[in-house]
Amino acid sequence: MDKQNFLLNTWYVACTPDEVQQKPLARMICNIPLVFFRNQDKQIKGLEDYCPHRGAALSLGFVENGQLVCGYHGLRMGDKGKVESMPNQRVENFPCIKAYATVERYGFVWIWPGDQSLVDESLIPELTWATSEDWAYGGGLFNINCDFRLMVDNLMDLTHETYVHASSIGQKEIDEAPVATKMEGKQVVTSRFITDVYAPPFWRNALRANDLADDVKVDRWQECRFDLPSHIMIEVGVAHADNGGYNAPLNLKASSIVVDFITPESDDSIWYFWGMARNFKPHDQELTDSIREGQGKIFLEDLEVLEQQHKNLLRNPDRKVLKLDIDAGGVMARRLIERAIKQEQASSNKAL
Repeated sequence: MDKQNFLLNTWYVACTPDEVQQKPLARMICNIPLVFFRNQDKQIKGLEDYCPHRGAALSLGFVENGQLVCGYHGLRMGDKGKVESMPNQRVENFPCIKAYATVERYGFVWIWPGDQSLVDESLIPELTWATSEDWAYGGGLFNINCDFRLMVDNLMDLTHETYVHASSIGQKEIDEAPVATKMEGKQVVTSRFITDVYAPPFWRNALRANDLADDVKVDRWQECRFDLPSHIMIEVGVAHADNGGYNAPLNLKASSIVVDFITPESDDSIWYFWGMARNFKPHDQELTDSIREGQGKIFLEDLEVLEQQHKNLLRNPDRKVLKLDIDAGGVMARRLIERAIKQEQASSNKAL
């Protein structure tokens, strides 16, 4: 059996609804070539991107009356993977292709790439900020050429901000603040609290946006929460110093949740859905757009680091990386992933 690097019997973010309009969307997820399109009820459905006639990519075709039409010979595919018709051909005995469970929720389209008999919609993570008028969200998508676990490492250890993001969210005090890592149920939590410092540029802008002074000392926090298969929510913010920090009143702080959905594309690439949910001035669209632009620039700085790191590790498979206390969050997250994969494979083998 081939080595499995990621979970399959779980929910990943496949795309956002705006990516699937009139044309079909091709996207590889967990090494599976997929095509997404809207059926007659305007629901987004996912099929394997394979025409059963001659193996053409269905994503190169078009959608008509809620059916996916192959752009090679006009075969029409229904949303359950069954061939509906083909010009001048009888299709009763055409083989079906695989259909994958998809759910549109919280502004994302989720897919279950594994055993379809195990699909459980209740396992989609609950995103309370996505359904509250007290919160605003803006985000984007990057395709990055790296192992998905490298992005997990990156987000569970924010020490790199001092160096990779020196002009935006980094500051030397991050290095000096202790890091605490623990398990809360099935969740890995890494926390860092910094007191009595001046805010870096990104957070000075956030303070001003929330009508707060930006030239005074602040308390800053970073709390990274990892959940299987590869979702990370990071509570971040700054508050005017000596007002409770993380627990300060809303009118004395600027806080938000950095949203990170990491979806494996292949063993060597990912779809990275990033964004920020905030609970101050939620109806200010101009502010949402400004934060999205700033956050996008910050994450672009990570992209080159991760891609080059991935190449280095591939070139040096026998060299071991070091594990320091700042790496504890990523190490614990990897252990969770490895354990879950072994359990999934064991269950799969029993079913054979």
